[in-house]
Amino acid sequence: MRKLKLKVLFTLMLFLFGTASIPYAQSPALHELIVQSFSKLQDPNSGLTSFRSLYIPIGGRSEAMAGAFTAMSDDASFFEFNPAASSILKQTELAFFHNFWIADSAVDTLIFTRRSSDLGYGAALKTFYIPFTEYNMFGQRASTGYYSETTAMLNVSYNLFSGYTFKGLAIGGNFKTSFRNIPDYSDNISGLIIPKSGLAQSGLACMGDFGILMRFNAGKLYSSREPNLNIGIAVHNLGGAWTGFGAKITEDAPLPSYISAGVVYKIIKPLTLALDVQQPFNMRNPSKSERTSGSFGVEYFITDFFAVQTGILIKGVNPKISLGSAFFWKNMLFNISYSLDLTSSIAPLNKISLAVKMHLGDGGREKRTNKAYSLYEEGVKFYANGELEAAIEKWREVLAISPRFDPAKRGIKAARNSIELQQKIKDVQQLY
Repeated sequence: MRKLKLKVLFTLMLFLFGTASIPYAQSPALHELIVQSFSKLQDPNSGLTSFRSLYIPIGGRSEAMAGAFTAMSDDASFFEFNPAASSILKQTELAFFHNFWIADSAVDTLIFTRRSSDLGYGAALKTFYIPFTEYNMFGQRASTGYYSETTAMLNVSYNLFSGYTFKGLAIGGNFKTSFRNIPDYSDNISGLIIPKSGLAQSGLACMGDFGILMRFNAGKLYSSREPNLNIGIAVHNLGGAWTGFGAKITEDAPLPSYISAGVVYKIIKPLTLALDVQQPFNMRNPSKSERTSGSFGVEYFITDFFAVQTGILIKGVNPKISLGSAFFWKNMLFNISYSLDLTSSIAPLNKISLAVKMHLGDGGREKRTNKAYSLYEEGVKFYANGELEAAIEKWREVLAISPRFDPAKRGIKAARNSIELQQKIKDVQQLY
């Protein structure tokens, strides 16, 4: 029955993706209307930075929510949105993303991340690539290869002050290095390849990301151990780039640096709302910074193993509308998302991304948490029956497993106060 449900949901998901963009693609008038509606957001400073692949999303669930992920960042996608999140992930994850971008271009990303208590760390490799073919004046193929931008990332983060209600202040950073590869090309006269001609236009960038993430409860309308409100802030791509290797090394155009801030709120347990704001800044010439952009995303769990996401990104003249889904099978999570990005093409299904994530265990954290709750409940029963010493002993066992289990601390204090009060009553009674 579960397999049948998965097949039905997957078929429905593909049907929605296949039909979502058809009305738009068949109506140039609709495209013109959208462009005119957002014309005031036209950005004259767009495209003035290097290594633009840093802007291209890796895909998957975060792409389905239109990039409203700075405060969410609860899976391996955090590398792109908030480096502080590796210290709060539930599972060790190995993830692969493939994003079909524009025409023949694509982005592939491989991520591994692990958490040990309050320390998180990980590594990622992201590659954007597009076939390159040069033809000479006679229409003959002169050279072939791939234009590519490859980024390697290392992450570390730590969760400070985490407790039972306030889940901590996570801080973290990514160190990133990117290489832009341009194939060698010919002189367009003799047809001979110019040695190191591509290398002279290739580039190298070194940069860092820094982020913070807070999680706590506020206005919570349901019962759950997980917090319902997240706030995140991150600074991306702080660094520099160089080009001209094999010739004269010079500074490349500035990197696409930006600040992102986001908030996530769970109205009810299966429904999550996410809002992000991004402010790009040109480190070399602030007056050439791009305009502010914003995104809004929604995730809803239909069942415990199937969820849908949607979102909209407002950036420049044309918005981007995304739709996606995620389904769980054993220790694996599968994501598929479709983006109707009106900034690049009006063709349907122009941007689809896939993601596969393997959950490799949590290091026993869930088992220890469940044990702590079980012992706490036993202590509550002892306390209700007046067995105060037994209750204190149980709650001490809880704190041995989870030192930040605040209800156990409060229970011990209440039990001790009761014992002291009972002793005082006995002392007074002995006087009479």
